[in-house]
Amino acid sequence: QVQLVESGGGLVQAGESLTLSCTASEGSLNFFDVGWFRQYPGKEQEGLSCISGSAIGPTLYADSVKGRFSISRDTAKNTVYLQMNDLKPEDTAVYYCAANTGACTWRLSFLDYGSWGQGTKVTVSS
Repeated sequence: QVQLVESGGGLVQAGESLTLSCTASEGSLNFFDVGWFRQYPGKEQEGLSCISGSAIGPTLYADSVKGRFSISRDTAKNTVYLQMNDLKPEDTAVYYCAANTGACTWRLSFLDYGSWGQGTKVTVSS
């Protein structure tokens, strides 16, 4: 288990970009699979992207964000990023990062992750 902290959310206009960060406040994130999720009010977390803790493991994206969002990892900073481009009003949600081992699969399911951050809100105005 690791303690995760997200940052980088905020208010932007449609078409703009944001980069979210996910850092481990305790422990190392570097060998964990890390996923990014978002949650709309009253809905379950939607899997967006994940990156493997292994250098030869997968980096995966949901169809809803493929081509617009990019996930990356900086091991020196113990941080995983989600670069979000061309944001749309429908991207407005609370965004979470999560970690676990062996969790980065095409399921992109919140059920596969055990450690979660507190969330960061992204609001995209039209």
